[in-house]
Amino acid sequence: MLYPVYIHKDPDTAYGVTFPDFPGCFSAADEMADLPRMAQEAVEVHFDGEDMAIPTPSTPEDWEGHEDFQDGYWMLIDIDLSKVNTRAVRVNISLPESLVAKIDNAAKARHLSRSAFLAMAAQHEMSESR
Repeated sequence: MLYPVYIHKDPDTAYGVTFPDFPGCFSAADEMADLPRMAQEAVEVHFDGEDMAIPTPSTPEDWEGHEDFQDGYWMLIDIDLSKVNTRAVRVNISLPESLVAKIDNAAKARHLSRSAFLAMAAQHEMSESR
């Protein structure tokens, strides 16, 4: 999912990355090309073993004028939520067998487990209705 990150760089420093949707989650990178990888890693570490919900993405416009986000710029970074380790909860659902087969095929094509695929699909559906 695309999350806004605020980038700030002073002369002779690394690019600082702030995640307004994940309070307390920060990162940095010496090269701009490393920002997406470092952002993904920071989010994974931030949520590792935690029992908190992952918020839906905001937009840079939501933070316009906020005092913490001045003199820098915004980027949207695609965070792979399937790699974010939050406490899993087992659910028991019933689906038509043909749908389960289609889900399994789609998950396999994306190198995901059935659970990861269904979680990603649910996140996508909820973000679309926002």
